[in-house]
Amino acid sequence: MALWRVHVELEDRPGRLGELAAAVGATGCNILSVHVVGEPSDRGSVTDELLVRVPEGIDPSVLIMAAARVKAPCTLHVPADATELSDPVTTALALARMVAADPGSAPRAVATLLHARLVDPTAARLPDLHTHPLRVGAQHLLLGRAWPFTATELSRAAALLELATQLALAAPASEPPSLDTRLLLRDGSEVLLREAVPSDVPLVDALHARCSPTSRHARFLSPIPRLDPDQLRSLVDPAGGRAVLALTRDGGSAVGLADLRLVDPSSATPSATFGVLVEDAWQHRGLGTALVRRVAETAEELGMSELTGTVPADEVRITRLLRRAGLRPTAVLADGTLRLNVPLETPAAMA
Repeated sequence: MALWRVHVELEDRPGRLGELAAAVGATGCNILSVHVVGEPSDRGSVTDELLVRVPEGIDPSVLIMAAARVKAPCTLHVPADATELSDPVTTALALARMVAADPGSAPRAVATLLHARLVDPTAARLPDLHTHPLRVGAQHLLLGRAWPFTATELSRAAALLELATQLALAAPASEPPSLDTRLLLRDGSEVLLREAVPSDVPLVDALHARCSPTSRHARFLSPIPRLDPDQLRSLVDPAGGRAVLALTRDGGSAVGLADLRLVDPSSATPSATFGVLVEDAWQHRGLGTALVRRVAETAEELGMSELTGTVPADEVRITRLLRRAGLRPTAVLADGTLRLNVPLETPAAMA
């Protein structure tokens, strides 16, 4: 199955969208989402964007012919990414939240909103790219993508930039968290890694709810669908420790969390407990390995000599994950659970 982005010019009158949907459905393809990306033309038509799933064995060009049959000119026909299936309003709100936390992220947020990328404005030639200049404070930036920008889209981008400008004028109460690491996973999808903060409780609550009972039991020794407020707060703000959050590219959903809690840091062999939770749909892509590696590096920086953890007795995947992260765990079966011990190379030990 492949996903295609299709723009069509459709008259703004009753029944036209139904005609187009019927024509696309007759080809064996399935429209997954529709939203307006262009303002009305002089002819009274608007530009609608369709995300269409095309089954294997069907030539995507049938979408162009289907649109032509109902007299809806196709102005764009390009492959799309499955990560773009999120609701555009939800994505816009998530990006606004990201800009509110860090106004400096506005150019990246605008690029995500418009399915574009930031390009070098000094480049001599940008073949096959439609571009649009951005000005953010004293910065002169350039957006680029494979199809033209519409006035409707640019007005949305302007609103996001205006929010960033207003926030930048206000003195920040504290240093905001930054989306400091972009991680490319094995399947080509991308996530953002950053330190979790107390305001991330709703994101973590939603992550936990989306996980299967098996994944919840592996992490918390219980498949309960909801954590109590104290448990949620302790995950994003562990006492004396750290937590790393993995977010979707638009920053709107948490798809993974690794937390680290210090255990008697004043002892001769200071240690930390750890836990990892990855949403089922994002497992087997290398995300869990990356989260474990990040918390292990953090524990080493804090001077810890080992990591410890407890998982169900039949949960052997965690040991494989730890080894893929370059660690050497040992495990002991006790009271129906598997007690993990993971030695670390602390700065003191490496000196």
